This record gives sequence, C-alpha cells and structure tokens, in this order.
Amino acid sequence: MHVDGVHLKKYAQIMKDKPKTFERISQIANNDVAKLIEAEKFYGVSWRKRGGMGAFMMLARKWDRIENQVSSENYDIFLTYEKNQSQEGLLDDIQDLRRYLLLVEEHITKGG
Repeated sequence: MHVDGVHLKKYAQIMKDKPKTFERISQIANNDVAKLIEAEKFYGVSWRKRGGMGAFMMLARKWDRIENQVSSENYDIFLTYEKNQSQEGLLDDIQDLRRYLLLVEEHITKGG
C-alpha cells in the first residue's frame, strides 16, 4: 500500500521524524474524517444535490463568511480569531470549508 507513492512503512517513519506540527495536522485530518462520517448520517450527499455549480456555491458561501469576518481586521485571520474565539465563528467556518473541500476533491478525483 502506498501513500502518495511512499510505502506505508516509510511514511510512518517520516511522520515519526516530523515536528509536532504535522502530528497536529494529522489529528485535524482524522477529526475531519470523523466529522464527515457523522454528518453523512444526517445529511447524506446533500452538498452535491445541485451539481457542480451548487457545490461551488457552497464553497463560495463558506469563503464569503470567512472574508466577512476578517475584513474588519484588515484581513488578518490570526488577529480576527484572537479577538473572537466563539464556537460558531471563524474557526467553525474554516473547518466547514476544509471539510467541504475534502468532499469536493474526493468526488472529482474518483472520476465521477
């Protein structure tokens, strides 16, 4: 089995040697998969119900929400988050966008 052309055993060694940043990214990605599985139980594939244009508009809507929040801080995403760490705020929209992007990428790269 390969992960981006690298044998899984070698990949494990590479990850072992990486800084904590990549361990955290791996945790985030695993959490995304868990959240997507959970969401699919309730929503199915509703994100692509209206085809590619609908999927694009869903991504655009999430980006618009992020842009709206950061515009008041001169587009400084880090400062925006520092000033408002609410559960329904910036981080939630970032997570949603990333997860939708994963769904879109999976759909287009599987060939249909």
